[in-house]
Amino acid sequence: MTAPGRRSSTFTRLLRHGFTDPSAAERLLDAVELAPVRDDPVLLEALGATADPDLALHGLVRLLEAQPDPTARRELLDTLIAAKPLRDRLLGVLGASEALADHLARHAGDWRALVTYEPRDLHRGVEDFERGLAEADDPVSLRVAYRRCLLSIAARDVCGTIDVAETAAELADLATATLRAALALAEAAAPEDAALCRLAVIAMGKCGGHELNYVSDVDVIFVGEAVEGADEPRALRAATALASHLMRICSETTVEGSIWPVDANLRPEGRNGPLVRTLSSHLAYYQRWAKTWEFQALLKARPVAGDPGLGAEYVAALQPLVWQAADRENFVPDVQKMRRRVVENIPAAEVDRQLKLGPGGLRDVEFAVQLLQLVHGRADTSLHSGTTLDALEALAAGGYVGRADAAQLDEAYRFLRSMEHRIQLHRLRRTHLVPDDEADLRRLGRSLGLRTDPVAGLLRAWKRHASVVRRLHEKLFYRPLLDAVAQLAPGEARLSAEAARERMVALGYADPAAALRHLEALASGVTRKAAIQRTLLPVLLGWFADSADPDAGLLNFRKVSDALGKTPWYLRLLRDEGAAAENLARVLSAGRLAPDLLMRAPEAVALLGDGNAGGLGPRGRAQLEQETLAAVRRADGAVRAVAAVRGVRRRELFRTAAADIVGSYGTEAQPVEADQGALVDRVGAAVSDLTAATLAGTLRAVVREGWGDTLPTRFAIIGMGRFGGHELGYGSDADVLFVHEPRDGADEREAADAANKVVSEMRRLLQVPSADPPLLIDADLRPEGKSGPLVRTLKSYEAYYRRWSLVWERHALLRAEFVAGDEDLGRRFIELVDPLRYPAGGLDDDAVREIRRLKARMESERLPRGADPKLHAKLGPGGLSDVEWTVQLMQLRHGHEEAGLRTTRTRAALAAACEAGLISAENATTLDEAWVLATRVRNAVMLVRGRAGDTFPTDPRELAAVGRYLGHGPGHAGDMLDEYRRTARRARAVVDELFYA
Repeated sequence: MTAPGRRSSTFTRLLRHGFTDPSAAERLLDAVELAPVRDDPVLLEALGATADPDLALHGLVRLLEAQPDPTARRELLDTLIAAKPLRDRLLGVLGASEALADHLARHAGDWRALVTYEPRDLHRGVEDFERGLAEADDPVSLRVAYRRCLLSIAARDVCGTIDVAETAAELADLATATLRAALALAEAAAPEDAALCRLAVIAMGKCGGHELNYVSDVDVIFVGEAVEGADEPRALRAATALASHLMRICSETTVEGSIWPVDANLRPEGRNGPLVRTLSSHLAYYQRWAKTWEFQALLKARPVAGDPGLGAEYVAALQPLVWQAADRENFVPDVQKMRRRVVENIPAAEVDRQLKLGPGGLRDVEFAVQLLQLVHGRADTSLHSGTTLDALEALAAGGYVGRADAAQLDEAYRFLRSMEHRIQLHRLRRTHLVPDDEADLRRLGRSLGLRTDPVAGLLRAWKRHASVVRRLHEKLFYRPLLDAVAQLAPGEARLSAEAARERMVALGYADPAAALRHLEALASGVTRKAAIQRTLLPVLLGWFADSADPDAGLLNFRKVSDALGKTPWYLRLLRDEGAAAENLARVLSAGRLAPDLLMRAPEAVALLGDGNAGGLGPRGRAQLEQETLAAVRRADGAVRAVAAVRGVRRRELFRTAAADIVGSYGTEAQPVEADQGALVDRVGAAVSDLTAATLAGTLRAVVREGWGDTLPTRFAIIGMGRFGGHELGYGSDADVLFVHEPRDGADEREAADAANKVVSEMRRLLQVPSADPPLLIDADLRPEGKSGPLVRTLKSYEAYYRRWSLVWERHALLRAEFVAGDEDLGRRFIELVDPLRYPAGGLDDDAVREIRRLKARMESERLPRGADPKLHAKLGPGGLSDVEWTVQLMQLRHGHEEAGLRTTRTRAALAAACEAGLISAENATTLDEAWVLATRVRNAVMLVRGRAGDTFPTDPRELAAVGRYLGHGPGHAGDMLDEYRRTARRARAVVDELFYA
């Protein structure tokens, strides 16, 4: 008797053998059914070796209770103790699968299926499973027989008799036998249909690839033909009826549950297409209409049931098309589209638990292998395998994948598939999620042989293998390219020149020969620099290939590397700072502007890092102005001072462009900016602040050069247009007005001459040809336009505006804002013009008509000849001009009464108008979306082409690059244009209602 408070020896032994609930286990061991073997150490040892001893013991007691009589119960116990193969298999299954324990409890004699232990039993094939299913004569008995066969596979799997690849192959073979049995049942039920047609069942997906899971849809395609003399339409109806019945036999739920769903959605036209087609119909579809992913799916096509001759004809006819897929015109954009991870549809809470679709998951391995097969299988028939691991081995043997990489990937894939198998086996449910319950994780870890600390060990191993897959997923494509050009390991199989060229073309490189030359220049040799490049390039090449112009990305990277390769920090920055390399890849392959700015001073690469020296966040006007004025103070003479100021401007333009590109494309660390309006506002504010600081620095340099510390007149610069509205784009001129006021005692003529010289010198120095982009100053919005004086005194402005100002000038003044020079003078100028731009009582009818007339004239006269008005972002219907004039008309009419309208910024004024009830929220949103999109189009064109433009490019690569910036993937340029037209059309309808009504 156990003393009070002390645990029994049985309790302690149960803990030692891995039971988590020893008290419940003790009660089960005391059950009358286990009395004959209760004290047998063999039983306890065997239970302790299972994945879940508690579950195994509970399942064993249920199985004993289900035996029909004491004799059957005694037979089971005697065999269990005497026969180690049965003991290991039966208890192994009971400890790993609740679902199979339920089956055994319902079918108490099926445990005998695990007794056999002969050599042929170790690796069963289709014929063995067909024999196991032979007695099934209806869907219910077929399910029972199927589970009995599944029991045998699971038993050998959990005992380690077969490995994960053999298990997957046997599951596929069992599926083949089951499809044949189901078709036989369907034909027996409708012999008249069977007599009319030949029907072949083609396995696809994991079943076709001989790598099925425990619980998975079985993907199939049906091919049908009429027998000789039969009417073809009638024969196809008969074949369709047989195929539908086969699917129901396997998929429908009965008292014994279901087997698995049969999924025929990989057929031509998917679920919208006919279930059964003739071979010629299949062939016509794949020759004319099929997409790249459909050829990828055909990699695994395998005839498994029905007419074997027809199945063989199907494969013989379609397999050649698979290996021609890489020659298709749309192969590259399709591949780029497929390479994007499909994780956005996974609930956020599940992403980190996804074995299949998550980062570093099974899909990454399978996709990478299949893509390499498509690219290189045209010339190498050894790659024609539907099984992932066999194909990976063939790729390594042929030099298409590095052997070490293939070995690591093979190990990781096997581990992840083993996890998937064990997770599904527990309840025989289709899932690819790693459980989050402690008990489930413990059972899963123990089932994989992790006994010391199964939960921690499992999570460590899973993360390690997923990390390997993530790292090698991209490397798999590019490492052999580097090995091919670097030629550092004599004797190892490597890509031929033609294979390397094929791979570069498949990955989107238009000039593969030049790309391979760049790789050779970057990665060849035994220097430390070349070694680091060989580490970086596999990942960088993937990011380049993800852009619209991979060739430009690689070329630009070579130029930057040539310029900075000898600096100690450059490669270290890319290697060690996570964000820098991807940011650089995105920037170098997104268009011409950012790389051009970078090439003029490559050390700006440091801005792309994520350390203290890096950072793409915008700098405020005060900080920029402080830097430019400090640069002017240090410089000797105005020319050098302005050159330094322009250098700051170039660097900051690069910072702004890089941040815009990274925010628009997204990176692993930073997703795409969801608020497109915020991106536009950041660019507009950053470029406008930078322009103001540039003008302030240039003004200081010119004044110091000609007059020392003090100019004989106060001088202020007023920003106009987009500059005053904080909405400048990368290619915008600086619209300004110049105002001066002679100092006390100064000669007015001398003051005016000084002010004009300042303006003239500023414009000259900011346009001097140099490595830095010029800043054009446009003063055409001044009184009297180009005919009026370039600089006026404040009194002259006051007199002019009082007597002569026109409606267009008051309209233009809505954007006026002080930007540089004498702050007090600038403030007084703004006070002067406020009554003009926000008139008391608003506008009279004549003024409104004049504004509408000017707008209409501008639309008809200024639109470039030949331009498509519907795609002109500035002057076209629903473009920038439409939105801005509509908002500005509301400001002129109501700005005096509504303080919120007194702003130079379009979006802020529109929001204020909505708040004041001058425009509905729906219409305000429509105008805002159109203005943001049109602004982003102009920014995109400048980033891509390196020169300003208001229309979409006609060059396909440039158009695709604009599309990528705007969030449209490869092959979706048409969708982008349609979206722009649709957005602009809605905005124009609002403009017609509010501006022209």
